[in-house]
Amino acid sequence: MKVLFLNPPFKTEYGKYSRTSRSPAITKSGTVYYPIWLAYAAGATEKAGHEIRLVDSCSDLLNFEETIKVLNGFIPGLIVLDTSTPSILNDIEIARKLKSHFEGVVVAMMGTHPTVLDEETLTTAGGAVDIIIRGEADETAVCLANALEGVNVKSVNQLQERLQDILGISYYLEDSFYKNEARPQIEDLDSLPFVSEVYKKHLKVANYFFAPSDYPEIQIMSARGCTHKCTFCVYPHAIHNLKYRMRSAKNIADEFDWIAANMPEVKEVGIEDDTFAGSVKRVHEFCEEKIRRGNTVKWYTNVRATLKYETIALMKKANCVLLTVGYESANQGVLGKMKKLMDASSIKNFSMDAKKAGVLVHSCFMVGNQGDTKETLQESLDLALQLEDDTMQFFPLIVYPGTPDYVWAKENNLITVNTYDEWVTEEGLHNSVVRMPDMSCKEILDWCDAARRKFYLRPKYLKYKLVQTIFVPSELVRNLKAARRFVRFLVFGTFNTDVKKLKNI
Repeated sequence: MKVLFLNPPFKTEYGKYSRTSRSPAITKSGTVYYPIWLAYAAGATEKAGHEIRLVDSCSDLLNFEETIKVLNGFIPGLIVLDTSTPSILNDIEIARKLKSHFEGVVVAMMGTHPTVLDEETLTTAGGAVDIIIRGEADETAVCLANALEGVNVKSVNQLQERLQDILGISYYLEDSFYKNEARPQIEDLDSLPFVSEVYKKHLKVANYFFAPSDYPEIQIMSARGCTHKCTFCVYPHAIHNLKYRMRSAKNIADEFDWIAANMPEVKEVGIEDDTFAGSVKRVHEFCEEKIRRGNTVKWYTNVRATLKYETIALMKKANCVLLTVGYESANQGVLGKMKKLMDASSIKNFSMDAKKAGVLVHSCFMVGNQGDTKETLQESLDLALQLEDDTMQFFPLIVYPGTPDYVWAKENNLITVNTYDEWVTEEGLHNSVVRMPDMSCKEILDWCDAARRKFYLRPKYLKYKLVQTIFVPSELVRNLKAARRFVRFLVFGTFNTDVKKLKNI
């Protein structure tokens, strides 16, 4: 069967919308994530013998008409659309256009938002979307392609017969809503194809960028789920049900070897797990295996600030050059309310240990968490200015359906926007959607802008970046590429920057 996996166009007149990132938006730094989960599902479906196309309209800056044009005559029987909360209404309209363009096509939608709000999404779509893929899409996409091959989509009985036994889907037939039993989550992650192979075959590596890492880079997953229950984190709650599963150290090392042999243009690999060090034992096994093989590919990954120096030092030996970490708050009470399960004193210790090991840190503080006030935000900023992290985000709390924070915000009438497309600004930038007791959403965004200026425009930091850019050749490209966009937001702020002028930067 011919299957189109599409990251649909959204606000491409303003730039590259990063749909797969944990907070989807057009970013100030130019960061744009690979369509990771869509690519994994595409790879599994292609491995099963189906003819597939994977198109990322966002990274290619394609509108709908241009997207149809690049298909170059490829006529799918099944289309799988990735989606997100800010883009859901747009994506439903894209689905409507696709069904109009491709007669008889079945449109399925995947992602965090429709997984949690499946019936609402189908009702809103009004027939534009036929099927919701809930949770992990890899095996479900394969089952759908198998079941729909040769089916007469106009025959309700035939469709019902084909769909009724597929786990993990929701759909409407003749005004009746069906929610099939959930699909068990994949236990053997080593059985999945390397997502890097999917990227090489179907996508343009040069279109993607992660501001803190070397360019060009690619992003893979070595685990799914998380060992912790932070209240704001959407993928562990909405897709993986907090169930932590890992690829073997050998399997990850095999993919690093494949990348080294087949994608020499890649300067850095991002292991984009919600937490890479859910098992410190596996971290050590992977690092030791990578070192033993002599694989020198640089990499970065996401960790918690509780990671010990011994592990960071071993990761450095395995050529890990960057750790991304969510500090979230310097206030212990706020950390407790978000179930971060971390002592605030860990933040400074982690930052110092990473510097001692020679590993860069990209960190994040969030604004508007449960318990946050102007005073707790000042605590976070005071701590941030003491740290010597390479890059740092100051980021509004954005609540997504499926997270405990979304429930909290809804129950306490704290959400200030009326429609899902207001989860980002008109220009596609991150928005603040939850008010604080003593700060409006506008004041929260203004505070983030001011905090960034204080952190990045310090003479000490400017001197550090200048020396790094001049004397560390590997840092030159990413520093200059990120700065071309980011400096404008740093100077003019969220609301006074002409985003359209930065579209191609």
